[in-house]
Amino acid sequence: MNKRLLPLLQKLLARDTTSRESNLALIEDIRDYLAGWGIDADLFYSEDGRKANLYAVIGPSGGGGVMLSGHTDVVPVDGQPWSVPPFDMTYRDGRYYGRGAADMKGFIACVLASVPAFLAQPLRMPLHLAFSYDEEVGCLGVRSLVEYLRASKEKPALCIVGEPTEMRPVYGHKGKIALRCEVHGHACHSAYAPQGVNAIEYAARLIGKLGEAREALTQTTDVRFDPPFSTLQVGTIRGGSALNIVPQECQFDFEIRYLPEVDAAAVVDDIQRYARQTLEPAMQRVSPTGAIRFVPLSHYPGLLTDAQSEFAGWLAQWCGSDEYSTVAFGTEGGLFDEAGIATLICGPGSMDQGHKPDEFVAEEQLHKCMAMLDNLRQWMSA
Repeated sequence: MNKRLLPLLQKLLARDTTSRESNLALIEDIRDYLAGWGIDADLFYSEDGRKANLYAVIGPSGGGGVMLSGHTDVVPVDGQPWSVPPFDMTYRDGRYYGRGAADMKGFIACVLASVPAFLAQPLRMPLHLAFSYDEEVGCLGVRSLVEYLRASKEKPALCIVGEPTEMRPVYGHKGKIALRCEVHGHACHSAYAPQGVNAIEYAARLIGKLGEAREALTQTTDVRFDPPFSTLQVGTIRGGSALNIVPQECQFDFEIRYLPEVDAAAVVDDIQRYARQTLEPAMQRVSPTGAIRFVPLSHYPGLLTDAQSEFAGWLAQWCGSDEYSTVAFGTEGGLFDEAGIATLICGPGSMDQGHKPDEFVAEEQLHKCMAMLDNLRQWMSA
């Protein structure tokens, strides 16, 4: 085991970087660590200054090369029955436990532990490091860094996102659009229900329309994904205050997880058109204040990289596996790919452990990740 790896992992796990918290202490730890090796890092702050992305380059200038990318935020531990401290590192039976161990501080620790080796051997192309915030709440934080890279003349050519895949290469995942629908009706006493606009009933009609859209989405299939079609579901709904009052407000959240080849924006446009052209006129015939509003919650694109590309072949050699697959969860990879950076996903651990109590990464997985990075270093310096 690399002597730097475990102290780095312990330090990363000790930082509570739940998405609702600041990640600046962890980012400053990484910046200080890189500075100790003579590497400058740029920070891209959130609007409120509480969070930041970190970007650094090792090796020659001129663009191209490979970027190693990971998110620093983690999901909450609230209400989960942990048997070990979630924000500390616990070793037990060949596993390192802690929130983010798999998703995805194990990968970040491996990358940082490999920095001295990348510095010791002259590289023929740059190595880019990108560590982001707010991935867990819709891939929100990385966008400022993506826009910087998109405009840069020295952006990387290739990217490996180190999400937990058990060190197997992944070439694709679905995209996601999440929206909140706010239905504003008109309240009155339920004894005079026809004089009101029942926000719950109109929300129900719209949810019925979503059900039709869901069925239509199942008609386009791609067996490379599981399930092999796009999905649509309503996750939360709130409305009404009392049984004898026609409800004035109703709100529900829904999401579409779509195949990369599906035009999810067209599905959303159709739903909004139905609300605007069919439901709102009916509401406003009773009350002119009747309205339906859609509020974007999150959106990230899907990823579908050519598994037969040279990059895919190289990654198979670096990680020692050509078992290419897709994953059900989303990543920042689609955003990098849209910016013109060919992207694949490969990292230590399994999402079967991510987001759960007693999250862990196996020691064997960390060994495999370090071996992949060593193979990458040799390829970049050959």
